[in-house]
Amino acid sequence: MHLIKSMAYVGETPWHGLGNQLAPNQPIEIWAKQADMDWRIESSEVRFVAGANGNLGSIHAFPEQRVLYRSDTKEPLSVVSSRYQVVQPRQILEFYKDLTEVGGFQLETAGVLKDGKKLWALARTGQSVALKGKDQVNGYLLLATACDGTLATTAQFTSVRVVCNNTLAIALGDSTGVVKVPHRSQFDAQAVKRQLGIAVSSWDGFMVRMKALAERKVADSAAEAYFRRVLTYPAGGPNMPAPATNDSAIRAVQALYAGRGKGATLPAASGTAWGLVNSITEFVDHQRRARSDDHRRDAAWFGAGATLKQKAWDEAMKLVS
Repeated sequence: MHLIKSMAYVGETPWHGLGNQLAPNQPIEIWAKQADMDWRIESSEVRFVAGANGNLGSIHAFPEQRVLYRSDTKEPLSVVSSRYQVVQPRQILEFYKDLTEVGGFQLETAGVLKDGKKLWALARTGQSVALKGKDQVNGYLLLATACDGTLATTAQFTSVRVVCNNTLAIALGDSTGVVKVPHRSQFDAQAVKRQLGIAVSSWDGFMVRMKALAERKVADSAAEAYFRRVLTYPAGGPNMPAPATNDSAIRAVQALYAGRGKGATLPAASGTAWGLVNSITEFVDHQRRARSDDHRRDAAWFGAGATLKQKAWDEAMKLVS
C-alpha cells in the first residue's frame, strides 16, 4: 500500500506532499476514513496442518498464539501471544478527542505504516517558540502503536521545526516527555494523559535548551568533531569489532550545515549548535537511505533514526552545559 493512501493531514502539505488533505476540525469518523484507520484489528487462533506431505493432513490449534489481521482486507498483521492486548486504530484517534475539544490541541496528521502494522497520529499542542530570525518550532504530541511487537503504545511530546519539517523528540533528562504502555497491559488513555501531565513543563525546559543552542556559536573544527562523535558507531559483535565512522553521512550533514539544509542560513542555525542538531535531524528525516519513505519515517520516529537524533541532541547539550 502506498503511503498516500494511508495518511491524512490538515493545513500545509507535510513531508513528501503525500496524503489526503482535510479541512480543519473534522470529526474522528472523517479522520479514520481518510487516514486508512476505519478498520479493526481482529484476532484468530493459530491453526496448522500436521502431516500433510501431499495428503490432506489434520488441522490442529495452537491456543497460546493468535493471528492478528485487518477486518477490512483480512490481511495478516502479526502472530502474538494470547495475552497480547490490542490497541485499535480508532483508539489512537479517540485519544485526542477531549484534547482537541477542550485542550486547544489540533489533530494535524494521522495514518498507518507498513500496511497497518504501525498506527500513529500527531496533534499540535498550541505551544510554539520563534528563535532568532523567525526560526519557528512548534510543539506536538505523537501517539503511536504497533501490532507486530516492534513498539509499545507510545505517547511522546515532539517538536517540528517549521522551515524544514524536521522532527525531534522532546526528551529531557528525566524522560517526562514520553509514556510507554507495553502490550501486556490494557491501554488506558486517561491514565496516559495524567502521566504525561499534558505537560507545559517539558516544553518550557525544551524551549530554554533550544534557545541556548541557537546562541552557542561553533567553530568549524568543533562542528567536524561533533559530527564524528554523533556518526561514529560503537564496536559490537563480530560484524563490527571496532568503532566505525559513517563518512558519507558526515559529508551529507556537513553540506546541510554549511547552507544546503532548509533553514541552515537562518541566524538561529548558521554556525550554531542549533544548526548542528538540525543538520542531523534533516538528514535522518529526509535523506537517510531507506527502502521507502514509509521505512524512513518509521526509523526517524521509532527506530535507528530516532536513536541517532537523540544522540545528536545529547552531544549538542554538552556544548551548552
